Amino acid sequence: MSYYFTILSPTDVPLFNLAFGTSKSGGDGIARFRFPDTAQYMNQFIIHSSLDIVEEAQWMNSNMYLKHIDTYPPASSYISAFLTPSGARFLLLHQPPQLPSTTDRTGSGGTGTGSSSLLASSFSGGVGSTRASSSSVAANPTSPQTEEAVRQFMTEVYENYVKTVMSPFYRQGMEIKSPVFRGKVSAAGRKWL
Repeated sequence: MSYYFTILSPTDVPLFNLAFGTSKSGGDGIARFRFPDTAQYMNQFIIHSSLDIVEEAQWMNSNMYLKHIDTYPPASSYISAFLTPSGARFLLLHQPPQLPSTTDRTGSGGTGTGSSSLLASSFSGGVGSTRASSSSVAANPTSPQTEEAVRQFMTEVYENYVKTVMSPFYRQGMEIKSPVFRGKVSAAGRKWL
């Protein structure tokens, strides 16, 4: 599974970005997105397109971790969100590996241009899912095991984020360029995802 993690300020300014792959079940930790040439820009587009849903969901839920809040079907991407009390948002885009036997089983007339929301449907058992893909945690981003792993990852990153922004050398709204913070986020990704 490939991941793209970003921290956005309350004014939607990116403070931190990191792309990484899974280290679990034989993964090498390298991100392999469906659009390799434009992955950086496509991931940013997908993340920013989910901000309206994040803002809608934050008022309906009192938890900091909002779970899976949005999907982007053309890229088979899922977005999970975590809100800080200061208004910063942690967004994690996760893209399951493309199974070789998976083809477009919904037909060519599917509606793959929009995104579906947690508020509308959970996308956990659609027409295109197979028994093999639903049993694998990496292939099912909405499973309880995956949700718990993402929650643990977000909580650990939040603890490190608080330590970073409490530094006297950090000004609010400044991009986080610390190699120590980047290393801790990478370690959390290896540990939980």
